Amino acid sequence: MRRQLKIKGTGVYFAFTVIPVLLYTFFYMISVINGIKYSFTDWDGISMEYQYVGFKNYLLLFKNPYFWNALKTTLFYSCMLVAGVILTSLFLAISLNSLKWFKTFVKSIYFIPAMIGGVTIALIWDQLFYRVVPLIGRFLGIEWLSQSLLMTGKTALPAVVFVQSWQAAAMPTVIFIAGLQQIPEEQYESARIDGATAFARFRYITMPYLLPTVTVNLVLTIKQGFTSFDFPYALTGGGPVRATEVIGILIYNDAFKNMRFSVANAEACVLFVVVAAFSLTQLKLTGKGGAAE
Repeated sequence: MRRQLKIKGTGVYFAFTVIPVLLYTFFYMISVINGIKYSFTDWDGISMEYQYVGFKNYLLLFKNPYFWNALKTTLFYSCMLVAGVILTSLFLAISLNSLKWFKTFVKSIYFIPAMIGGVTIALIWDQLFYRVVPLIGRFLGIEWLSQSLLMTGKTALPAVVFVQSWQAAAMPTVIFIAGLQQIPEEQYESARIDGATAFARFRYITMPYLLPTVTVNLVLTIKQGFTSFDFPYALTGGGPVRATEVIGILIYNDAFKNMRFSVANAEACVLFVVVAAFSLTQLKLTGKGGAAE
């Protein structure tokens, strides 16, 4: 009887995993495999016929200055996004975790941006940059703030990063709060009795305990930065003068505007390798740091 129940339970578990596995295979794995295959062809995205060209697309890609500009922009964009999101979410998490009153209400208020679509937020901030920010700049007498930050190459990319950081900081904040709540209060009490300053408590107690959550947030934010498309596209379309053309926009333009689907797939494959390399490096470095602690 017990054996039959065990077999029945295994069958139920298997039934619950079949649909997710099938969906993952159909919508992700098959698409990835096809993308890699088409990157070695001359497919234009429409024709039923195509020829295999080997590594020609990759060779042309590495000779394309626009690709290197997009890759450099994406790296810079990701670094700024990681710094903005991690620092902002860590500050918010510590502040919210220390609240005594209305903690749930305040958490629900700051989490609202995470519930709004990226394109919607981008369109709202686009109007703020064009209508509100210049008024503030003229009122304060700040020349570079007297026009839309999206109109100049020097300020467009930081402005886009600011908007995405504002939206993306909510979920890492929740993860940081969960990590903070796992820290034993006795650790802080002992440190206060020993005369440790607030900075010392943060450095020697808070951060070592938060290291696993820092790793999770770093990997998630790096992935967001490298795969960003909606915010740069909705706010600037890659301009001005390709100043905000991240690699996601380059892939989109090559695929749907220039009808070079094979080249776009090659760019996507390169992006996959770069994201995987950064994520694995981050996990390895942070893992060593955690072991050292």
